[in-house]
Parts: sequence; C-alpha cells; structure tokens
Amino acid sequence: MQDLKNAKRVVVKVGTSTLTYSTGQVNIRRVEKLVKVLADIANSGVELAVVSSGAIAVGVGKLGLRERPRENAIRQAAAAVGQCELMHIYDQSFGRFNHTVAQLLLTRDVVDDPKRRQNVTNTFTQLFAMGAIPIINENDTVSTDELEGESFGDNDQLSALVATLIKADALIVLSDIDGLYTADPQENPDAKLIGLVEEIGEEITDAATGSKSNRGTGGMATKIQAAKTAVGAGITMAIINGQNPENLYTLLEGGPVGTVFKAQR
Repeated sequence: MQDLKNAKRVVVKVGTSTLTYSTGQVNIRRVEKLVKVLADIANSGVELAVVSSGAIAVGVGKLGLRERPRENAIRQAAAAVGQCELMHIYDQSFGRFNHTVAQLLLTRDVVDDPKRRQNVTNTFTQLFAMGAIPIINENDTVSTDELEGESFGDNDQLSALVATLIKADALIVLSDIDGLYTADPQENPDAKLIGLVEEIGEEITDAATGSKSNRGTGGMATKIQAAKTAVGAGITMAIINGQNPENLYTLLEGGPVGTVFKAQR
C-alpha cells in the first residue's frame, strides 16, 4: 500500500512470541535477524520506535523459573530482571550496526495526564532528533494493570497510543500468525487471511474473537482494538508474522504481506 511505502516514521510492536522460545529463553537467531532489518530500515531514513514485549518471559528464563508465574509480585520481579536483560540485548544488537537505543517505560497514568504526556512527547522528539531508536514497554514493576489485563493490552494498545503520540505514519505489529483470518486458523483449516481491512466492522471484530497468541497475554482481539485507535488517528496499521523479519521490507515497499488496516482520513 502507498501509505506504507511512503511512511517516514514507523512504530514496530514486537510480541513475546517473536522474541523468545516456548522455554522463555531468547530466540537469539530471530532477534539478530529482526534487529538487522530494523537497523537497515533506519539507515534508509525511516524513524523507528519499537514497542517491545517480552520482559516477563525473558525474566522467567533468566531466573530459571519452570513456568510463567501467576502471582503479580513474582511477575513484577521477573519483569524487573527481564527488562534489564531485554534492553541489554537490544543495546548490544543495535550497537553492532552503529545505532543507539533508548529505554522508555510507560504506565497508563503517564499517557493519560496531559503534562506528563507532553513530557513523554518531548522526549520522543529529542530522541528522533538525535538519531536514537526508542524502545518502549509498559513499566510492569510499578503497574500491575497490564499483568491483570486491564491496561494497554499486552502492549498492543500501548503501541497504538505511542504511534498517536509521535504522529507516526504507520504501526506494524509483529505476531506469531500471518495476520487476521476469517476464523481462528489453529481451529479452522478453511480460515482465510484477510489482506486489507478498509473498515473495522462487526465482521472483523467477530473474526478476531478467541484468537490467541501462544506466549503473550494478548490475542487478535487486542490487536483489533489497537487498529481502531491507530486508523482513527489516521495511521495505517499492519499485522504480520514476526518469524520472518524480512517481511518488513516487503511491507514497507508496498507489497502484500499480512493484514493491512487502512487509515481513516
């Protein structure tokens, strides 16, 4: 699509399933490929912001926990450990391609408060001016809202709000499936990929119901909510499979990849 081909400022949301194995350990090969593609896209002149999930999963792996904890206090502790490791990985990986990253940890009250929201916007503006790539996540160590499913929605809604904040041209959500299907492809082999969504109506909402990500806390329904926020703000959004990061090239060249939600003008 032409909107994606002409995008100069792009938010990329990276899900837990893209970054890690089912063990909780980092998928090093995938992360290296993703960062290489993102660094190359940045080299082309596109301003990038990355909304990255994965802190809890990485923390679980780093701490050697057998499974994702259910208690909020333990999940917050895992997030604290995992966020440190996650930023170390991003810093090291982007550094190999001479790119500087910056960490921004947000909570809902920051985004909702006008003064603090402006402070965040000012920070983004300066980071882009300095050529840095912001890496954004919800601050799980001080806010349990997302852990309880009551805040941004597994960073999907956060990514849409960030895209709105920085006046992005496009939002790209990397998931563990190819895009939005007419039904859950894990349960219905006849489900078909929807390539373009021009209007998010009841049919689209129904198609998203019940489709879950394997390791994140969100699913397709939260991505549709993010799409409503993005396209309503005039931002084109796409959902693509994060298993092959090079699909980002095809998408930003206007090629047919995943599901594209057309911005409302």
